Amino acid sequence: MARLDPIVEFREDHRKVRDHLMELAGAAEGGDLEAARTALGAIDALAGPHFRYEEESLYPSMKEFLGEYVDSLIEEHDGAIKTARVAAKILSQSSVTPEEGKMAAGAARALLIHVSNCDGLNILAEKFSQEKLDGLADDFQKARDQNVALLNWAESVRARKVA
Repeated sequence: MARLDPIVEFREDHRKVRDHLMELAGAAEGGDLEAARTALGAIDALAGPHFRYEEESLYPSMKEFLGEYVDSLIEEHDGAIKTARVAAKILSQSSVTPEEGKMAAGAARALLIHVSNCDGLNILAEKFSQEKLDGLADDFQKARDQNVALLNWAESVRARKVA
């Protein structure tokens, strides 16, 4: 099996999450609970391995370029996890009010900021040696193979807990 390209895959994950967040926002505002739940489920499944790769491999590697700023990226993950929990709680109800739909949509749009900011790390990752990129590729693949969804990962695997 060919080794994945971590830069390409990282960007592609961000595109997928972006699209699902936009779907979630539109569906939640439009009162389409089934579509909103489907989009949230896709985000949860995709973001778990992605966040794990970032926190366990990419972000520590980025300290070479960004120093302690990397800690703020992990704090952004804390916020993203809290926001995903709020959206999941709202969307787990049998029905939602228009106000709750707007809250879920707002949560989705708030997560778009992290997606956009995080995607910019690719421009720095391009400066890594091929050896470093190969290691990141292996780590990314491992996180995907373990396939732990975001909210499950945050509760059961992630060392840093979010209240």
